[in-house]
Amino acid sequence: MYSFIIFLALVLITSSFGAIFRPGPWYNELIKPALTPPGWIFTPVWMTLYLMIAIAGWLVWQKTRSIKHPAIVCWGCQIVLNALWSWLFFGLQSPALALVNIFLLLILILAFIRFSWPISRPASILFMPYALWVAFATYLNLGIVLLN
Repeated sequence: MYSFIIFLALVLITSSFGAIFRPGPWYNELIKPALTPPGWIFTPVWMTLYLMIAIAGWLVWQKTRSIKHPAIVCWGCQIVLNALWSWLFFGLQSPALALVNIFLLLILILAFIRFSWPISRPASILFMPYALWVAFATYLNLGIVLLN
């Protein structure tokens, strides 16, 4: 159970970047792409996804116990890129840098799904909604880059 607390803590640290670097007047002025959801939807979606991310990482860790396993490496790298996105997009106000970041994040999420599948199918499945949401967020990020 101690290892789950570590995974949960890492996800909570990541989520704090989203709390620190928030949309503001700058973001409100941007032209947004079609299908941009209302702002209130992001918090419950991310809260759910972050819990699933922690559980998925922990499930793989329970089976591998190795920080060198490709699935764990992907998990660790994606959590860093996840945290960086808020800083790049909202903190630096750089949608273009954030777009590069989110594209790499999506690749790492898909790699985690692939590498964790033979070890823990539930972990892979827990990452699938995350992959879909980040793919959608990539569309939104790209739209902001192109429209502004």
